[in-house]
Amino acid sequence: MTYRVAVRALCEFTAKEGDLDLRFTPAPTAQEGIAGHQTVVGRRGPDYISELVLAGSYPGLLVAGRADGFDPSQNLLEEIKTHRGDVSRIPDNHRSLHWAQVKIYGWLLCVELELAELDLAVVYFNVMTQQETPYRETFKADDLRRFFALQCDRFIAWARQETEHRAERDLCLQELRFPHAGFRTGQRQLAKAVYRAARDGETIMAQATTGIGKTLGTLFPQLKAFPEQQLDRLFFLTAKTPGRQLALEALSTLRSQQLDMPLRVLEHTARDKACEHPDKACHGDSCPLAQGFYDRLPAARAAAVEAKWLDQPSVRRIALEHQVCPYYLSQELCRWSDVVVGDYNYYFDMTALLHGLTVLNDWRITLLVDEAHNLIDRARGMYTAELDQQVFNVLRRNAPKSLKTVLDRVARHWNTLHQDQVDDYQIYPTIADLFIASLQKAVSAITDHLTDQPTGNDAALLRFYLDAMLFCRLAEAYGPHSLFDITRHEEFAGRKTLSTLCLRNIVPAPFLKQRFLTAHSTTLFSATLSPAQYYSDLLGLPEEAEWINVESPFKAEQLSVSVIRNLSTRYQHRSASLRPICQLIADQFARKPGNYLAFFSSYAYLQQALDQFTADYPNIPTWAQSRSMNEAERHGFLARFAEHSNGVGFAVLGGAFGEGIDLPGKRLIGAFIATLGLPQINPVNEEMKERMQAMFADSGGNGYDYAYLYPGLQKVVQAAGRVIRSTDDSGVVYLLDDRFGQRAVRELLPNWWDVGSELV
Repeated sequence: MTYRVAVRALCEFTAKEGDLDLRFTPAPTAQEGIAGHQTVVGRRGPDYISELVLAGSYPGLLVAGRADGFDPSQNLLEEIKTHRGDVSRIPDNHRSLHWAQVKIYGWLLCVELELAELDLAVVYFNVMTQQETPYRETFKADDLRRFFALQCDRFIAWARQETEHRAERDLCLQELRFPHAGFRTGQRQLAKAVYRAARDGETIMAQATTGIGKTLGTLFPQLKAFPEQQLDRLFFLTAKTPGRQLALEALSTLRSQQLDMPLRVLEHTARDKACEHPDKACHGDSCPLAQGFYDRLPAARAAAVEAKWLDQPSVRRIALEHQVCPYYLSQELCRWSDVVVGDYNYYFDMTALLHGLTVLNDWRITLLVDEAHNLIDRARGMYTAELDQQVFNVLRRNAPKSLKTVLDRVARHWNTLHQDQVDDYQIYPTIADLFIASLQKAVSAITDHLTDQPTGNDAALLRFYLDAMLFCRLAEAYGPHSLFDITRHEEFAGRKTLSTLCLRNIVPAPFLKQRFLTAHSTTLFSATLSPAQYYSDLLGLPEEAEWINVESPFKAEQLSVSVIRNLSTRYQHRSASLRPICQLIADQFARKPGNYLAFFSSYAYLQQALDQFTADYPNIPTWAQSRSMNEAERHGFLARFAEHSNGVGFAVLGGAFGEGIDLPGKRLIGAFIATLGLPQINPVNEEMKERMQAMFADSGGNGYDYAYLYPGLQKVVQAAGRVIRSTDDSGVVYLLDDRFGQRAVRELLPNWWDVGSELV
């Protein structure tokens, strides 16, 4: 079997050497890089051939790629690299990599055109000055052949190993069996749908309640589809750490069927969690794990792929054994792992690692998106940018002299943005062109400064630079999917009006659509993925995406669901609701003592209810969620829900305890939900309602439902889902508001619930 490798991937494997050096040396953006290439190509003659497709073979290897440009009249092949700042600052190991690429392309061209010799050039193009700096040499074809053979020899052993690994992996996956005696109710239905999607290259949304084993029920069929569909990678993407752990546990169960199963599983974690020396900079002069990183990487990489099971502790152990950085070793292992388990942002963010590798290597990938209802808000955050004028003014006062002029210009244009604003908060139809132009010039100036002064810069300057760069990039993509708003505030009481600028994404679909199209197949699953059109519209799923409602393993008699119809939790009725709510909780506790959760719409409402409850029923134990709880405090809150304890935990709907926690059996036997979870009515949400009404009316979308009702009821169903965690559980849920009796609301509740009504 022949192993296919891209020229760039081959050279990155064989020609990288020396230190890991991540000192901040700003690189051109992707758009600037494309524009720079186009500028250089545009300067060439009419016979110049750009994006020249080349391929060649070596025993067991097919090497292919696109050379930047060839000028037949000069017999000259060029590799074009865009940069900023002084060209002499480009590190030697980067230059070696660039020359390796053009020499590989040179040999492939010599074979294709039967050339005896060829001129090669690495052309560095400064995107700021538009100046080219070419480095040109003439090479005999025989010398290029030897260089090509050397690189292939360095890679061929790895290629053979990878080819053998893939064959062994696919064979074992063909033999893979479901690890339990049978499927749970709904689990077989889910597994079949996921397998069909992977087989047919489709996207599905699977609404499946907790308790059927969604994680195992999606991973197993995806892996079974690997051999037939010639899939390269599976990315299991999660919103939170518990989701990663569930995936790893399921994968461990599957791998345990075979001794030393040849399936490489990587848990890729955030840089701040993997860093061994947070007090040191990422370069060889500062961090010992960066020094000689690429020289020690081959041995660490070989040890890692031999280990196969690469959760965070395993990657750390291997990295430290070979004295390399654990995080950047993990980044390298994303190239060679069959399954990568990680956060949403590694595939969906603007500069996502896994998506970039997929495009670069032309991988055939499949996605599993866990708790996919979270992706809307997470993606909105990925494509939102904010600038604080108070922070900017402090930066401006302390900035280097060379940046004063451009920052002062930003300040002048910034002040004009809000000078006529009457309200503290206002949404604007467009972003002022002059402000964006001044901000772009500031970004360029800071880029040049950081290029010339890569060390010793103030952290605030770097933070503003990154925030401003993101703001500019999102401004270029501004459209109905986002809004621009300004919040005014005072620097000191009555002295000076300042503002915060926000480019706020409300519909991430335009940014995510291509990410889904890149994947061979995608399965999004959650207990709350209804209605389908809402998620499809906001996430940008393919039009033909399928939605399935997986059969629940639970029976209606396990969960008593009651709607309290003559109670209102609307803001104006909250004071009147407190005593009836407290009495209802106390009466239920008296009938059946145990552990309960009571959810409220805000901390203020929670505190009012808690004060009323402890005053009226001081003998019933209570504990409450507080603002900004740290991890230890959250753990302490959950620890109160013990198998033999009694009491009521007060929490905020949509907070840390509204989803993603597991309190099976008697640890939790009931929930009281004193809110529909509707977002506050404010200018942002009202604008979102109007925008989404305009954008999705043709597909049947309703602006109010999209902005308020669906997000609110999603939180309600998630919170209620904490009560029944297995087929052996039973409990009660009280929905404390008359609006739960409305037909439109009832239709969004799980279909296995038998909802009754009570009066209080």
